[in-house]
Amino acid sequence: MKRERRNFTEEFKREAVKLVGQPGATRAGIARDLGIGPNLLGRWCRDAAGTSKSSPASAEKVSLDEYERMRRELAKVKTERDILKKALGYFAAEPK
Repeated sequence: MKRERRNFTEEFKREAVKLVGQPGATRAGIARDLGIGPNLLGRWCRDAAGTSKSSPASAEKVSLDEYERMRRELAKVKTERDILKKALGYFAAEPK
């Protein structure tokens, strides 16, 4: 006997993705409650995020790029902080 393919509405998919975003909710638990497979729910989540075709390698690349950007920004902020500390010391010094 052939199993009939189920079709889900876009609204149902959006609501399922919203449930995944709630605190304490697991993807597997939500999928079980909705009567769908966890892989299907995962695909809906990726589609909603706009990364349906991304591979784990590209996600790692994005993560490394973000890390490098944050590292450069931190170095810049530290330099600015040091400059301001020196300026404060210069202006706070009593004239002799």
